[in-house]
Amino acid sequence: MNLLEILNLDISFPGRAGRVQASYGANLEIKQGEVLCLVGESGCGKTILALSIMGLLPQNARINGKILFNGQNLFSLQKKEMRKIRGREIAMIFEQPASCLNPVLGVGEQIAEAIRIHENCSRKVSRKRAVDMMGLVGIPSPHRRYCQYPHEFSGGMAQRVMIAMALVFRPLLLIADEPTTALDVTIQAQILDLLESLITQFNTALLLITHDLCVAARMGNRVAVMYAGGIVEKGQLNDVFKAPGHPYTQALVKAASNEGLVSIPESTELSLLNSGCWFHLRCPLAQEICTQKMPKMQGGVCCHLC
Repeated sequence: MNLLEILNLDISFPGRAGRVQASYGANLEIKQGEVLCLVGESGCGKTILALSIMGLLPQNARINGKILFNGQNLFSLQKKEMRKIRGREIAMIFEQPASCLNPVLGVGEQIAEAIRIHENCSRKVSRKRAVDMMGLVGIPSPHRRYCQYPHEFSGGMAQRVMIAMALVFRPLLLIADEPTTALDVTIQAQILDLLESLITQFNTALLLITHDLCVAARMGNRVAVMYAGGIVEKGQLNDVFKAPGHPYTQALVKAASNEGLVSIPESTELSLLNSGCWFHLRCPLAQEICTQKMPKMQGGVCCHLC
């Protein structure tokens, strides 16, 4: 049984030229303890997909489809029911850790506060658990640093705080949205090692969102490639990266493999895409059918030519 299933998810927002589709017929599944990497260029809808799982989309979002978590449709839950799941059973690490932390509250107290909200325990108990978790994620002298403020933490240490906050309840699913952005290569490796160690220890499934195929190759069991709000290819990571089927995936893999610059012509305005494959305006292999009909996923690839 899948831990998480996203079924035919459509998400749209109002725009100047009508509603803009941010997610189109997205289908994904994640099993317990599995690592799924969601890759694609900036603006393709990866974060929107993550926020929909967390129930954090803005009110003007129009949503169709289902997100099943342990067989339960998250969209059918009341806000109070979703708050019990968010943070405790499904947790998320956001792209910019410093902007997610309260600048006027000690970082340890922010972790402890989350513990008290979900478990209604004393300050003494929540403080001890927060300190223990800070130590577990590799923050030195956690007792001393408990009262320090976010501006006193480096980018890497701030990300460790976010990991501690996300994993303190040992959730079934962790969503990590570009967790290594703006970190230098050495710190990136440390953060990825830490994530890998903790999700293995807690048997937590990981949805890792990244535009970096090297990060995906380092972490993932399976990969899903997203373009213009739709999943264009998915499968076992090694299979997809060794023999990509979709033209967009082929371009991404070629660019990441240092085979020289890859040109994908003309960026596409999503509000202008009314029919056909959403990649056809940029695809060097596009044929007439690509402009008229949206392809269906077959054999893990959403393309008329595969």
